[in-house]
Order: sequence, then C-alpha cells, then structure tokens
Amino acid sequence: MKQFFQFILKGLAVILLTLIVLDICYTLVYKQSDDRNKISHLYHSHNLKYDVVFLGSSRVNNHFVPQYFNDQGYKTFNYGITRSRLEESALMLKLMVERNYTIDTLILQVDLNINTNDHSEAIRSLFMPYIHQSETIRQHYDTIPEYNKLLFIPFYRYMNYDSRIGFREMYASLVHKKTNALYNDGFNALTKNQRPMVAADLSKYYPKRNKAYEEIKAICKENNIHLIAVTTPMCMSTINRDYFNHIQKVYPEIHRLENAVTEDKYFSTCGHLNKDGAMEYTKAVFKTFFKPKVKS
Repeated sequence: MKQFFQFILKGLAVILLTLIVLDICYTLVYKQSDDRNKISHLYHSHNLKYDVVFLGSSRVNNHFVPQYFNDQGYKTFNYGITRSRLEESALMLKLMVERNYTIDTLILQVDLNINTNDHSEAIRSLFMPYIHQSETIRQHYDTIPEYNKLLFIPFYRYMNYDSRIGFREMYASLVHKKTNALYNDGFNALTKNQRPMVAADLSKYYPKRNKAYEEIKAICKENNIHLIAVTTPMCMSTINRDYFNHIQKVYPEIHRLENAVTEDKYFSTCGHLNKDGAMEYTKAVFKTFFKPKVKS
C-alpha cells in the first residue's frame, strides 16, 4: 500500500512538473511574439504616440481607415478587434496607459456593444498569456469566477482556451507566422458583398448603461484623452433602427453617425461596410471632428 501511494505521489509530481514546464515554455513564446494580433502587439509596445486611436469591435476593425487620417497629417492606428466587446476595449485602453502611450483622441464605437455588460470569451483568451506579467490584466480580471484557476494552476489557462492560445497558436507564434491583423495600421477591409443583403434585426437589442463604457470615460478623463464616442453605419433595411434613438437617451454624448453611409453598394453585409464604404465613413468622421494638418 505504501508503494502504491508513493507511485501516486510521484505520478502527480511528474504531472505537476510537466504542467509547470509547459506553462513556462508557452509563456516564453508569447512573450517574444508581438505580431500575431493586436493584443500581442499592444502588450509588447511602449511609449507610442498617437493623435487618434480607434477602439471597438469589427465595426471598427472593418470601418476605420487610418491611412486617410495619416494623409491629413495625423498619426493613427485601428485597434478594433472583431468579436470584442466594450470590456475588452476598456482593458486595451488600460494597457495603453500601462505601456505609457500618449493619445490625444480616442474614437470609440458605442452602438450594438452597449446592449450587454458581458464579455467576449474569445478575445479574453488573448490576454491570458500575459496575466502573470501584467498587473493591469490581473486587476481587470480579479473578480471573475475562474480567476484563481487562471492565475495559480499551471498551464490551466492554455488548456481552458486551447482553441485560441493552445498548441497551434503557440507554434504559429514561435515561428512568427504572419497574420493580416496589423496590416494597414490595423484596418481590415471586407471585400466580399452579401447579395441579396439580409436585413439585420435589432428588435431584441436594447441599449443600457454599460460598466465598461463608464470605465473608458473615466480613464480618458484621468489621462487627458479626448473621447469621441460614435455609432457606426448599418444598412437602411435594418429592422428596428429606432435602437439608435434609444442609445442617445441612455448616453446623450454619443455622436449619431449610423446614417453617415446609407447606400447598399457600400455595405458588405447589413451590419458591416465594405472597403469603399469604410472609406466613405472614415471621411465623414474626419470631416465631423477634425481638420487637415497638411494640405490635401
């Protein structure tokens, strides 16, 4: 019996040691990879200076063309991430502050993403390789139910989020396999158009006060960042476009720009602009809030 227990203990020790070694190896790979996605790029950057930063979901990632701003004399970057919510945008802004970014203006998408205070599990996973190294990430997640498991159990976070930061992504990071996430200063154009276009249905959406948005406003105020919150276009056949009226009732400071682009030819899907539409919307946003620093 004594030998049996010794065998069990040795087995557990081997498993624990293996998990610790794997955790260290995976983390070392992610610590040296800064070009796979916008979060890894952000984590590994320091002391960057921007006139304008864009934050939000795919409705930023696919909608704002930094090159247009750059041509007018502004230094900009699109940090929008498809599938992200305002909670992830808030953490990205916190990391920018932690990384000593200097930002004059933040343009933040606030439309469909304020109907929930929930998070994006897929995007949350991308922060996990850095949870031991970043106090900002730890503080942001220290109230979630699985926090202790993610922080203290070796390799748990990589197993829990295997589809996003498991072996395949670790290996791609190890060999520096490129993605298009950072091309075009973060702008990713949609080139395929859904035809006939299916109308989006907002009848189940209802805007409400959003904790992460409130947090973003506080961070901007504390760090002297000019915050411009905007709505983004949806096709005119969208069901319950009255949703946007309710947004302004909850947050009157949000700028209504969902009608800045209306023609179907500018939409890839009902909820997302194509490349030409993104340029039209970017021009409309620039004209509304900015003036050229250089002669066009």
